[in-house]
Amino acid sequence: MLRISRLTDYGTLVLAHLSSGEADLSSAAEVAAATGIALPTVSKLLKILAKADLVSSTRGAQGGYQLSRDADQISAADIIDALEGPVFITECSDDDNQCDFESVCNVGGAWQRINVAIRRALSDINLTDLQRSKAPIPQFEFAGLPINVERKG
Repeated sequence: MLRISRLTDYGTLVLAHLSSGEADLSSAAEVAAATGIALPTVSKLLKILAKADLVSSTRGAQGGYQLSRDADQISAADIIDALEGPVFITECSDDDNQCDFESVCNVGGAWQRINVAIRRALSDINLTDLQRSKAPIPQFEFAGLPINVERKG
């Protein structure tokens, strides 16, 4: 199953809070209080997100964190890359692939196309889109048949 980690889910919540515009700068403690995520986890996430240039920090008594760019300029792919690393669904999807079966594999090209499609979909969704609770659920087809994608809970 392809699934993002809880840390990436929390990181998205942190970014969403910072994009809310409630304050120019937010401290880690303020973000933790607003999101309900433990302060040590928020601090860890902000450090990772700053390293990935998704947030910037200002030191000092009036300091805090803010998005490094507009929410519509931060893609789901950017978030996942920062917190999980680039998405590669198979070994041969990675640029540095070390697959021993590449010379005899007849499915690697298909997996690479699938990986590109997933990457494109993640790049097409931005932080603003992720915050839209009433956004329509996209329709998909698999082998020419429609797939019903419904929200759980």
